[in-house]
Order: sequence, then structure tokens, then C-alpha cells
Amino acid sequence: MKQAVMISPGKIELRQVEKPTLKDHEVLMQTKRIGVCGSDIHVFHGLHPYTPYPVVQGHEVSGIVAAIGKNVKGISVGDKMTCTPQVTCGECYPCHHGMYHLCEKLKVMGFQTGGAAQEFFALPEWNVFKLPDDMPLDHAAMIEPVAVAVHAVGRGGGASGKNVLVLGAGTIGNLVAQVARALDAKTVMITDINDYKLEKARECGIDYVVNTAKGDLMDVLLRDFGPDRADLTLECVGSEITATQAIECARKGTTIIIVGVFGQKPVINLGYVQDWELNLMGTAMYQKQDYERAIELVTSGKIRLDRLVTHRFAFDDYLKAYHTIENSDGQYMKVMIDLDLAN
Repeated sequence: MKQAVMISPGKIELRQVEKPTLKDHEVLMQTKRIGVCGSDIHVFHGLHPYTPYPVVQGHEVSGIVAAIGKNVKGISVGDKMTCTPQVTCGECYPCHHGMYHLCEKLKVMGFQTGGAAQEFFALPEWNVFKLPDDMPLDHAAMIEPVAVAVHAVGRGGGASGKNVLVLGAGTIGNLVAQVARALDAKTVMITDINDYKLEKARECGIDYVVNTAKGDLMDVLLRDFGPDRADLTLECVGSEITATQAIECARKGTTIIIVGVFGQKPVINLGYVQDWELNLMGTAMYQKQDYERAIELVTSGKIRLDRLVTHRFAFDDYLKAYHTIENSDGQYMKVMIDLDLAN
């Protein structure tokens, strides 16, 4: 079978390898879709601090069950599926206290251990989620980032009845905004400096889209949300600029969730955090219930995913997908590797 291996930053090699041999509690997936995410791009540029090379990427995936181990229950050959990419130890404090997604020895498929960038991929049954037969494979591959958004909104106590501010309109920011809307937010505002991404947010039904390069965010918040501003703010960029905006545009006592991944340590005004008694919180990955909720939201049609897939490449063109992202000037959302495409 074919396997895509990132042998070093910027270099992907297609190899022929043996199909995996199943263990008793494993499921063999015939890979159909692989989404390229921002963390994958960091690996491509050699900027991910926790990923060694060579590495087989692929953690936003969907496929068809091709075979099951003899002890697997509730899953059948032919089922549509996706999976969580978490490999946990089951022994550390977080694992013993219901926080396995924060496992002290956590490995993530596609980063610290092999991922699904191959025609067939074997993984433990407890990582597998069976999906409705009528769910499009593109949607199935985006359950993972939707689960990121579900977990992030949950960290903020949910969105019901709240004015929600989302900083950053990339794929994760877009999905965070959509999840907040789907979970009964009063109003959702999303910001960015890229009009293309903001237009995508508008197409996905977000109430207010704001280009912060063209106006002051505080002025817009006061105009559209009133003096109480946002009840919940989610920073989805991972930059000092947006972290500063999140803190300095907050009202006293409000909650800020840091969703973005920071490549550099930001300098922020912790004096505001202390004196205004802000709830500044992080969010990391997801748990099983976040995946289940994500599947429910996607199945219900409350999350619009079709407009987010902006580019599609055959498996043999894996490297071309990254070059397209590099040269897009930000004019992309979800780039999908489609193993059903002819090469």
C-alpha cells in the first residue's frame, strides 16, 4: 500500500509498505479523506516543537472499516468511521482523574506516533467512532476539528444565551463560532484581518464578521454588543495581538478561552487579568463526549462544512497540497487529501 512520509521539513516521500496486520482489538480503516490542519503545516515548516522526523501525518481523517480484530464489538466491515488520534498511558494523574486528553505521556497520531496518511491504517477500537452511513466523507474527516471547537466552547461554560466573540476566522475559529451558534449563543461575532476567511464565516451563517485591520474592535463591540460586550471570548489565532485584544476588550469578570497554538511566547497584560478578575483558560484537544457531540451537531446540519473545503488533492499530490497552502496568500480554508481521486 501507499504511505506518505514526511522525511524532513518540506519533504514528503511516497513509499510502498506492507498493509498493517490487525491485533485482536484493532480496526483496519481504508483511509478515504485526510484534512490538512495548521499543526500539520507547522510540521511541514519544521516549527512543531514536539514532532520528530520522519513522520507519517494524518489525524483529521475518515474512512471505511476494512477489517476488524476478533475481539472488536459494535463495529462492522463496511461501516463509515473516523477516529480520535490520542494515544494515552492510562497511568498518570490526568488519566486517573478523567483528563486523559491531558495525559502526561500523550502521543498524537501524525505527530509523536504514526498517522493515517496511508491507504490502510490500523488503530485500537476505542479510538474508533462509527458514523452514519449518509455522512459525507469530507464531513467525517472534519469531526476532529469540530470536536476541538465543542471542547473549547464547553471550557467556557457553554454558549447558550451569551454574546460570543471569536478572534480568528481560520478553520478552527470558524468552527468555534459555528459551534457557539449551534449551542444557542445569543449572538456570535468573529474577527480576522483576512476578508476571504471572513466571507467564509459569513457564508457559514455567523452573525457579525469584523475586519480588525479596518476598525477598532472595542468600538465595534460597544456598537454591536452594547456596554456589556462579550460574555465569552475565544482566541483562535495564537498571536500576541489577538491575545491582547481578548484581554483588553473584555469586560470585568468575563471568561477568555485560549484556543490558538502559540509559536512564540506572547507578552500580555496580566494586570488586567488580575485586577479585572478575568477567567483566562486554556483548552486542549477533546474527550470522547466532545466527539459524540460533534457528530450530533454535524449530523443535525447545524454545522456548515461544505463551504470550508476549498482545495482537494489526490494522495500522490500530498506535497502539492502544502505548496498550494504556502502560495495561497491565506486564500484557503480546509485542504483535503482525497484518496478517491484518480492520480
